[in-house]
Amino acid sequence: MARYTGPKSKIARKFKEPIFGPDKALERKNYPPGMHGVSKRRGKKSEYAVQLMEKQKVKYTYGVLERQFENLFHKASSKEGITGENLLKFLEARLDNAVYRLGIAPTRSGARQLVSHKHITVNGELVNIPSYSLRAGDVIAVRERSQTLEAITNCVAGRRINKHSWLEWDANNLTGKFLNYPNRDEIPENIKENLIVELYSK
Repeated sequence: MARYTGPKSKIARKFKEPIFGPDKALERKNYPPGMHGVSKRRGKKSEYAVQLMEKQKVKYTYGVLERQFENLFHKASSKEGITGENLLKFLEARLDNAVYRLGIAPTRSGARQLVSHKHITVNGELVNIPSYSLRAGDVIAVRERSQTLEAITNCVAGRRINKHSWLEWDANNLTGKFLNYPNRDEIPENIKENLIVELYSK
């Protein structure tokens, strides 16, 4: 499966959540997409369908491909602790997600592009792998020659105060620090990770 590049509003309506950010189409049409609209009776989803949909929602939210997601799940299940929570912690530790959370990019897809185009460094070294896994103490920065890019300056200018306790931001130097993995209650996304664990346990 290639990374999804289609209409984002369609996906948001499918999951009935603004997983790509605020979406007026979701407000106007708060029902799944399809030619029958709201008139068609939709049968009750099976347990498997509900679990699969939750997994797909997380994949779209974080922009992760199937194999990447499966590898992360196995990594989470082998680590001590609650598997579902470990999975979300690993997703939050991805470099592209941290760039988004720090406010350097307006969306995760935008953050992924900044990383891929070599605008971001980790601990002073250029890193162009969006899935790069951060560790506690890693310093994320905008590359010096990229600090005047309009896309970055506009985003940082409109940035609000840091609302994520596991990240630290230095506005003067356009650098951030990944302090630690977040606790489950600190991750704002509406995700039922237990459904994903049940899906992979079948």
